[in-house]
Amino acid sequence: MEQELPLVLINNGEDAEFYYATRFLTHDPALYIRFRRGDDVLVLNILELERGKQSSTAKRVIDRADHGWEEDPDWYRGWAKVAARLLKEKGLDRVRVSGRLEAAYLEELRNQDVAVELDKQLFIRERRHKNADEAEWIHGAQRAAEAAVAEVAGLLGSAEVEDGILQLDGRPLTSERLMAAAQGVLNEIGYACDDMIVAGSPECWMPHYRGEGPIRAGGPVIIDIFPRGRVSRYHGDLTRTIVAGEITPEVKRMHEVVVQALDAAIAMIQPGVTGRAVNEEVCRVLKEGGFGAVYKGFEAPPGTPQMIHSTGHGVGLEVHELPNLRPTDVPLEEGDVVTVEPGLYLEGLGGVRVEDTGIVTAHGFRNFTSISRSLDPRSHM
Repeated sequence: MEQELPLVLINNGEDAEFYYATRFLTHDPALYIRFRRGDDVLVLNILELERGKQSSTAKRVIDRADHGWEEDPDWYRGWAKVAARLLKEKGLDRVRVSGRLEAAYLEELRNQDVAVELDKQLFIRERRHKNADEAEWIHGAQRAAEAAVAEVAGLLGSAEVEDGILQLDGRPLTSERLMAAAQGVLNEIGYACDDMIVAGSPECWMPHYRGEGPIRAGGPVIIDIFPRGRVSRYHGDLTRTIVAGEITPEVKRMHEVVVQALDAAIAMIQPGVTGRAVNEEVCRVLKEGGFGAVYKGFEAPPGTPQMIHSTGHGVGLEVHELPNLRPTDVPLEEGDVVTVEPGLYLEGLGGVRVEDTGIVTAHGFRNFTSISRSLDPRSHM
């Protein structure tokens, strides 16, 4: 069997692959080389050196200044020279790199006579299957998301209505105020989610609309929070839809069918089931419930709410990872952590989405999510 090529990674900030390989978080450029299994090195600047020695899993942690670093106005060339020197000390001139490596680093490595191959599958299988520690870190992030959603729901439930707009403490209750409250809860317990969604109606018919301005009474509010642990770096992912005020029959029915689709998907998740099968089951439930989805055979008539995204995705160091619950024939495997997030949307009305996250086990889906799915904010208080 051909020996695996040495691996070169150069950090570019929020780099999940670099962190996975080293378990060292830095926003500064840094170099990691795995010459072979059990023989790797992390190269840092002097500012990060001692911290790297304390926290990294690399066998060796060294100062770049001792290994060919030259102050160069071209940052990329400087790091490439260090990498080339360390490789040539071991008689190596061919490496593989992540498909995410910045093009400038790729060019400079080749300028140093290092033959470079892109590894587009780097760590995909390893990162996909979560061990017990990773599963617990994600579960912890999901509990943090639940705390944040409960805070938002509590504020929605405490608001009063004035001219169709929610008011709290004499001021309009806005998406921004709700996001700030959720961020405060997360910050206190060691999590963060900079891009959360707290989107009122009718704009929440756009699934990734973040939300802004006052919240209207009686319309669905989609709350999608996917916090990352400041220490673990692993995410959770949770969505609930809340209505402050009178719930219309249409929104109530949308929510009922979405929850039915969620339960149907969860019930069929197990090793060997494909993302396509789970996605089609969700679409079937939505269609039979009087709605639809954008997938062939499940389309809804014009003016009917439908799902305009896939059913779910993997979660880990990044909030979107493999596997996906969409029309692919990749089977689920034990250790996959996935979201299940059916939704229905209609322009002019808004949307309803409910999302749980859990892990695929030999016996099915172990849900990391326990918070109420109710539209009523009082159920979350």
